[in-house]
Amino acid sequence: MTPRNVLLFSGHMIDAPGRKEPRFPASKEVVAADAIAKLLDSPELGASSGDLAICGGACGGDLLFAEACLARGAKLELHIPFDEPAFLAESVDLPTPTGGSGSLRQRRRRRCMWRPRSLVRLLPATTPYERNNMWMLDSAARFGPEKVVFICLWNGKGGDGPGGAKHLMDEAGRKTERVYWLDTRKLWS
Repeated sequence: MTPRNVLLFSGHMIDAPGRKEPRFPASKEVVAADAIAKLLDSPELGASSGDLAICGGACGGDLLFAEACLARGAKLELHIPFDEPAFLAESVDLPTPTGGSGSLRQRRRRRCMWRPRSLVRLLPATTPYERNNMWMLDSAARFGPEKVVFICLWNGKGGDGPGGAKHLMDEAGRKTERVYWLDTRKLWS
């Protein structure tokens, strides 16, 4: 079945305690979740069971987006750059400054489907995160560029390394004009 829209997402992880330059403080989780929900419910998107959502599975924007899409009945594909145990250790099961986030992460883990790492097309001279971004973008574009809607929860800056939100923002902008930027510099103020 061809989806009505393919909702592709990238966004910041929740900051680890002690992060030198805050990007997504844990205290802003509800703000981010509300912004994602509002966009998904907007007249332009109206996310529903006819849509396919594609994202990574990191603790933060990815899991907030995944949960919001599942709540609206959308089908979900989570793409991860490593095998599941390594990915969970690096990007999901992180220490948090408050106890509440840990229980939310556990609940989200149980609701999400993990796609096998072996499906990733290996691209030379790229990081696992860049490959994962391109895998997600290729997966979204398989239904045609007119179906792709890219949503990014991002501060407008480069990341901690290659393959972050900026990378997918740049690449997705080459495939679709339907780009929605949830600018955290505005959301957090």
